[in-house]
Amino acid sequence: MIEDLVAWVLLAAVAAYACAGGADYGAGFWDLVAGGPERGKRPRWLIDHAMAPVWETNNVWLIFVLVIMWTAFPILFQTVFSAMWLPLALAAVGLVLRGAGFALRKPTRRLAQRRLYGAVFAVSSLLTPFFLGAVIGGLATGRVAPGTEASADAWSNGTSVLTGLLTVAATAFLGAVFLTADARRFDAPDLVGYFRLRAWCSLAVIAVLAIVGVAVTHDDARHVHSGLTSGIGLALVVVAAVSALATAGLLYRTATGWARITAVGSVALVVVAWGLAQRPYLIPTSLTVSQAAGASTTLRWMMLVTLIAVVLVGPALVLLYRLDTRGALQPLTEADLRQTAPGRDPQNPPL
Repeated sequence: MIEDLVAWVLLAAVAAYACAGGADYGAGFWDLVAGGPERGKRPRWLIDHAMAPVWETNNVWLIFVLVIMWTAFPILFQTVFSAMWLPLALAAVGLVLRGAGFALRKPTRRLAQRRLYGAVFAVSSLLTPFFLGAVIGGLATGRVAPGTEASADAWSNGTSVLTGLLTVAATAFLGAVFLTADARRFDAPDLVGYFRLRAWCSLAVIAVLAIVGVAVTHDDARHVHSGLTSGIGLALVVVAAVSALATAGLLYRTATGWARITAVGSVALVVVAWGLAQRPYLIPTSLTVSQAAGASTTLRWMMLVTLIAVVLVGPALVLLYRLDTRGALQPLTEADLRQTAPGRDPQNPPL
């Protein structure tokens, strides 16, 4: 049915944001824990150069998710934003402050202001994914249903906190993998080892949190737990775990190009597995896909708009990411701007 197709599009958009936006959040996390001005100077230099070309573009996926929610599944949108307005508001504030901090940090001359903007960027990169993950975890527990009033219990329970921490750890993992690749591209072997070690540590933290999550969700989110520990959900989780381990091995061999692919694959597979574990619900166990769907005409238009977006925007995004990973989007330096054209004398520029 068409509502199921739109639900798949929504899940794909969430997975895309988890991977693309997650790598950016992860870079911000490593900025936060990089240390003082001297110790953290090199890692933050790499983070600034690696994020600059694409950090704004990645939020396109979040906008797409919100548009699908309020257009195709208005009951879902109303329920989530009514019951979870506080963590979502905190996440939104974090998004704004994160962008402002990153944009203002680099051109600022005064050290105190650079530290302030850098702190805002880094802390927001930690809090935003945590609150988004807490919302997803809260929905999985079944504490939210159409008509549910906002309460702290809906998003501050064990499953919510654990999902928030898993989200932060996953973004840290993605960020470290991508920064390892960027360090190799910038010919910075010290930073290759620096971020490779952090990718391995992030993966270990994810493994510990996942084991704890099996126990926590067994009673607190029984429907999702059952979906993730049996059938196709379990199969996808196993493949995601294998992809994550492959990422660790590829980083050891410094095969950073393939490591990016396997890291993204592992995170995307977990997101898809979580979505499939909720079937047939969008909010377990109170709101099914068919109950949340809007009018069939609206859904058909939604699919048409999605198709148009894929055709028009998709190739541009693919090209942008490809150029970025190949290092073709680096800004001109002052030395580049001072270079003269072939055959011209820099001492006698033309009038």
